[in-house]
Order: sequence, then C-alpha cells, then structure tokens
Amino acid sequence: MKNGFLLVGLFLVLPVSCQNKNNTYNSDFKLVAKNFKEGFKKLNLSPNQLSYVANLQAIQSKDSILQQELFFERTTKILQKINPEKLSKKNRLDFELIDYETKMNLLRIAQEKKWSSLKVQDISDTGLFSLPNGKFLYGYFLKRWIGLEVTPDEMYKFGLSEIERVKSRMKTVQTRVNMDNSTFKKHINASSFYYDNIAIIQEEFENIKKIVAQKLPENFPFLDSISDVKIARGTNKELAKVPAFYQNETFYYNFFDQPFNKRQMSWIYIHEAMPGHHYQIMLENSLNRTDIQKMFQYASYREGWAAYIEEIGYEIGAYRDIYDELGKWEWDIIRSVRVSIDVGINYYGWSDQKALEFWQQHIKEQDNIGLREIARMKRWPCQVITYKYGADKILKWKTKFQKKEDFNLKQFHQIILENGSLPFSVLEKIID
Repeated sequence: MKNGFLLVGLFLVLPVSCQNKNNTYNSDFKLVAKNFKEGFKKLNLSPNQLSYVANLQAIQSKDSILQQELFFERTTKILQKINPEKLSKKNRLDFELIDYETKMNLLRIAQEKKWSSLKVQDISDTGLFSLPNGKFLYGYFLKRWIGLEVTPDEMYKFGLSEIERVKSRMKTVQTRVNMDNSTFKKHINASSFYYDNIAIIQEEFENIKKIVAQKLPENFPFLDSISDVKIARGTNKELAKVPAFYQNETFYYNFFDQPFNKRQMSWIYIHEAMPGHHYQIMLENSLNRTDIQKMFQYASYREGWAAYIEEIGYEIGAYRDIYDELGKWEWDIIRSVRVSIDVGINYYGWSDQKALEFWQQHIKEQDNIGLREIARMKRWPCQVITYKYGADKILKWKTKFQKKEDFNLKQFHQIILENGSLPFSVLEKIID
C-alpha cells in the first residue's frame, strides 16, 4: 500500500508518506486507527472486571502474552513517529487513546508476566496483599481503575485530605443550625427525617425530578439528545445495600423494611438520574464517536462525573436546604474513608480489625456498613476510589475555569462531556 499503515499479522507498519508529507497525516492516521482496532480485537483481551480474582484467572497463555507484547511494542514505535500536532482534533483524540491504552496494556503485560512466573495454583480471595507480589498487583490495578499517573501512597493521602474536607463541611451544617453534638445527632435521627410510605417516597422523587429539570437548560448542553428518565421502586433485595441505582433508563430507589432517609433523596437522584448517570450515558450514546473511542470505557470518568454532580447540588437547584446538603456529606464521608482503607488493606496490609478501627475513627455507629465495605474492597480493590478521584479532577478544572471572567458552567460541562468517557489524563490535555 503506497499510503497508509499496513497490518502484517498483528503488527503495524509506518509508511514513508506519513514521515514527510503533512497533508497525508490524517488519512494515514485513520489507517493506523483502523489497524489498531483490528489488531486489538484479534488479541481477544478480557475487559477489566470488578473482581481481582477474575482478572487474574483471565490471564492468557505465555505465547499469547508474548504476542500481545509484540503488538503493543510495535504500536509504541509507530506512535513515536507521528506528530499529533499535525492531526485533526478527532484524530488527535484517537492518537491519545491509542497511546494511553498501549501504555496501560504494556503495564498489564509486565504484571501478568510476573504473576505467571509465580505459578500460583489457587488464587486467594482474601485480598491482594495476601497474594505473592500483592503490592505490585495493587499498584497495577490502581492505575487500571484510576489512571496511569496515580500511586498508592498518593491515593492514601488523598483519602485523608478528603476525610478532613468532608468533616469540615458536615461541621459547617451543624454550626448553621446552632446545635451541640448530642442535640444535633438526636435532631437528624428524628422520625420527621424518614419516610415509611411508598407513595410519598415516589411522589417526592418525582417532585425532585421536576425541580432539577427547571435548572438543567442553563447549566447542561445536549439535552435534546436525552430521553426522559423513569423513576421506580427497586424490587431486587440483592441490590438493597445502596439507597438507589440506575439501570435501563430508570432510576430505582430501594425501599424494603427500613424507613427511607429524606436527606439522601436529592443527592442520590442527581447522581443516578439527571444530570448524573442517566444524562451522561444517554449523551455518550448519542455522540458521533470514532471506532477507537467506542472501544473503551473508563469507570473513573463515569463515577467521577456523577459524584461531581453532587458537589454542585446548590448551583443546579437540587439542594433545597442544608439537610439535602448534609445527606450528600453523610454518604461522602463513607466514600472518603473508603479511599484510604482501600489502600490500607490492599497495599499496606491492614488487617480487617485495623481497617474497622480506621472506619470507627471517622464514622460512628455504622460498623455494619464498615464491615460490608471492607469485604467489598478486599474483593474489588480500587473500584471505590473512582468516585472521589473523578469528582476531584472535575472540581479542580472547574475552579481553574471559574477564574476566567467569561466562565460559563454550561460551556464547561460541554468540554467535559462532548467526547464521552475518557481517561482523565487524556481529558486534561483537551482542557489545557
């Protein structure tokens, strides 16, 4: 082929044309992207799974790993010969994604080669730290879930800083109502803060939906592409560990045998429905994305966006009073504590008892939730960090943009959303 990048087996070959003819960069790069997609598909790689045991069990044979390594090493060499500055906006984004996935997969391959050399017969499900080379494995899984740039030590410190931030916000709410600790605790646990009637709960969520909808057009783009979100009571008790969830264009709230906390209604609706998961997922599905962009999904982006939305609840009209805000912080302290515990268990080797003591230091009288979350983090390392890390990234970008005189929240959201799910390191390049 005179112009373009050839695929030989699973290998990519750079043509002379792309080295010396600027006007052929974009047409040639489309062939690079096409061949990468086809070569990647032939590798038949397993997607990242929640369970670390499942991920380790999915490691392929030694010959397959070698084939993968050759493919990604060759891809690296090709990318080094391309000047992304000469690519169109869309092609440059594909370039960044291919580059990111190539680096991530080479990191995965290094981990898998080390793991395979250990010849472990039975994979323990008691946490990554219990495995041979467990700390190395955790460092890899953290990057796979969060991003290439993160480290366990940094994430642990990030968790500590978020714990203090959220505690400060909760204290501010208490100060505003002018109550001491015991009076405030008694006040927020009064029956007046709980619903026990399904019809009233449904009506209240429908009301929140209407209130939030009024402010959406001035703050969020692409609303014409978004279908209406339905609201329904969840019926699956296996999913009752969380107050609500999103599935199939429907916001489900869980109401079984426990009263429903009013303070969790506003934040959970905007997180799961509009303008959280429902909005972001429906919008992404409507975008004219390239084949490369459609190949990958990034949990830290999706969960980060939904958690970020909770942070701007007042700006978008979702929080009607300080108790709606308090409900957000009451759940966010759990998310914050989980960040440090996840690192503590899986990287520093904390026992369950030490993890629970850390939990009790920051969260009182919720040991049942703490034990549940500890077990979750041992099975699914790193996943719980996606919410906090993603929200923090978007909030910092928002703060940076707000320094501009012409800051517009809707335009800022368009920049974050218009390319769909991306690694934050790639999105940061677009923003910069």
